[in-house]
Amino acid sequence: MIVLYGVAFISGLFTILAPCIWPLLPIVLADVTQSKSKRRPLGITAGVAISFAFLTLAVSFLESSLGLNPNVLRKVAVVVLLVIGFSMVVPALSHRLEATISRLAGRFGGVGRNQRSDFSGGFITGLALGVVWTPCSGPILASVATLAATNKVSLQVVFVTLFYVAGVSIPLFGFAVGGQKLLAKSRRLSKHTARIQIASGAIMILTAFAIYTNYDKTLEANLLNAIPSYSNALTKIESTSSVSKQLAKLKGTKVVPTTVSGDQSGLFNASGTAAEFKGISQWLNTAKPETLASLKGKVVLVDFWTYSCINCLRTLPHVEAWYNKYHAAGFEVVGVSTPEFAFEKDAGNVSSAIKRYKIPYPVALDNNYSTWNAYNNQYWPAEYLIDSTGQIRRTEFGEGNYDQTEKAIRTLLADTGKKITVAPSVVADTTPHTQITPETYFGSNRSQFGYPEPSYPTGTYTIPEQKTVPQDDYAFGGTWTVQPDDVQSAKGATITEHFAASNVYMILKPAASGSSQVAVTYNGKPLTGALAGSDVVNGLITVNSDRLYNIFSSGSAVSEGTLKFTFLKDGIQAFTFTFG
Repeated sequence: MIVLYGVAFISGLFTILAPCIWPLLPIVLADVTQSKSKRRPLGITAGVAISFAFLTLAVSFLESSLGLNPNVLRKVAVVVLLVIGFSMVVPALSHRLEATISRLAGRFGGVGRNQRSDFSGGFITGLALGVVWTPCSGPILASVATLAATNKVSLQVVFVTLFYVAGVSIPLFGFAVGGQKLLAKSRRLSKHTARIQIASGAIMILTAFAIYTNYDKTLEANLLNAIPSYSNALTKIESTSSVSKQLAKLKGTKVVPTTVSGDQSGLFNASGTAAEFKGISQWLNTAKPETLASLKGKVVLVDFWTYSCINCLRTLPHVEAWYNKYHAAGFEVVGVSTPEFAFEKDAGNVSSAIKRYKIPYPVALDNNYSTWNAYNNQYWPAEYLIDSTGQIRRTEFGEGNYDQTEKAIRTLLADTGKKITVAPSVVADTTPHTQITPETYFGSNRSQFGYPEPSYPTGTYTIPEQKTVPQDDYAFGGTWTVQPDDVQSAKGATITEHFAASNVYMILKPAASGSSQVAVTYNGKPLTGALAGSDVVNGLITVNSDRLYNIFSSGSAVSEGTLKFTFLKDGIQAFTFTFG
């Protein structure tokens, strides 16, 4: 695990460069302006490290055992930041707060009152920041979060977290000390210390309000979209062969069967023996189960997908075209349907999707994630191209690079002695290449773009409608029952989404009583005409099955606007928005 600990530490070091920490840096800078002592930066760094590490590892246990709502902690943290901010703006309040903090800190040997106050004040700010901060997670932190969420925290998981936090702490402390020294050494700035402190307090207040309204997450998402190089760099660092193997060991899964090379642009970017199809609940679209042994001698594409994933659906036309074009030459496709939501486990729903999208190849229902875990897969969609000897030669995660994958298929078929004379497929690549609203989940497990509340814990709420909603956010109105993976409407309940995209999709499930309708408006008018998606007729969506519904389509141009959905029946379930 030494390599994993080292990479976790390096990933932590890089975090200071990440857009996800930028909204918090003004608070760090504002807090350290209150003192010239290094104890202040040390306190804020220690507070961030301790609260973030503790919550990462223990929040699931606290939630399940004590009924603790993490959103309550977030609100308490925001209140703490507001109190500190107002104390910086109002000197009299600052003196009272300093005296209170000093009393709470107690006595530490010969340490003076001011020193105690410096460290403790920074520590309290850091504790609050550790609660509200969510880092841009790569595979390492995602694995830690998954294990913590399923209460599988081992000593090794704790160590990985601590190494990551140690990496975060060093540049954070350096940033805080550097900002403090800049203020102290600059003669021009030192003349205006009182004004700078008031301005810093105002910045802290504004940042705290941004965190409370979830605008910080909107800002982070926009920054990540604008600066994709950070995510790409982090993924490369954390996706090396040795790290992947140790993450698999940490999670208790088998060693990754594919070794992704550093050159992701190469035609053949992976190597390793393909895993057998395991734990399949049911085979669809075929008379008998498929096995890698029975497929040996053929070129095989294993396609992990699920029928309500828009990214998967945009990939399907390409996979189907390859199957239809090269099947006679010895090319096979096996679709592995691994569910993201409970309703996707239903064989009838998957069968309907197979007919709707005219899928011609066998589909395996991997309801227990057995094959998913055998491949150590993490993505929808994911393509594993296997040669005639059973070796994985190419992987492709997400959309795009279709021409490269097809070229690899043709090359592997030629290696078997087949003469490929047909021309390559001509299927439009609809992968989005512009900045659009990110995928949005509604359930308590993953909701993060709600307004004014980022998310709601499981329960029933009556929520006032919002007149305006920030871009990339949604707002509930009326009465909703929030469940782990979805929300369930009362009659007349609404969802308002302010989006930027060419296409908008929504995963819906009808009420238990049968077919249901949802009215849709766009910028205040019924959604009709050319902008209405294929599932909207006269401003209404008829929800008659559990699936992805096409709501809005403006062609190739990205549109920005507001959609309002009014649910005309009790018990309609909404899962996600996806955008294209």
